[in-house]
Amino acid sequence: MGFDKAGLVIEGQPLWQRQLATLRASKPRELFISGRPDGPYMGADVPIVFDAEPGLGPIGGLAAALRQAQHPYLLVLAVDLPAMTSGFLRGMVETAIRQDAGLVPCVDDRFEPLAAVYPQKCLSVVEEILSSGADRSLQGFLAAAVTHGIFTCFSPQEAERSLFQNLNAPDDLGLRIEQPEP
Repeated sequence: MGFDKAGLVIEGQPLWQRQLATLRASKPRELFISGRPDGPYMGADVPIVFDAEPGLGPIGGLAAALRQAQHPYLLVLAVDLPAMTSGFLRGMVETAIRQDAGLVPCVDDRFEPLAAVYPQKCLSVVEEILSSGADRSLQGFLAAAVTHGIFTCFSPQEAERSLFQNLNAPDDLGLRIEQPEP
């Protein structure tokens, strides 16, 4: 997009506020935003968690969020998945707790790591990846975590696949989108 997607206005609401409302509706025990110190969500009524070391990508944000979380399971929702529903997220959390493992959707043979449930017990593996300089992609991390039984993956039903359409271009999803003001 060429700018921070969090500030996009979709159907009259900034995307970060839309996602925060979706998360609130899932009734979490705790709620915070993982993001940049200069993001459009500054001043929100929830804590902001910053990466301990900038430039590490999504796995750096995941590490910071896992360190912050008090609950044994962390639900992650990317800002660019505006079709996601609180009911789907609640179902994932319930399944992860029941199975006592992280839970990640798999769509078209790719993990959806930014709409997933991470167990606290994976923090040591994430920190090891960060300190070793190994492949820092969430795809690589999740492939290993599924193999080692830390996570289970599932294929969403056909009707749920649209929940994972992410917003990368103004025409995506056919929504009315306004570029945030500088």
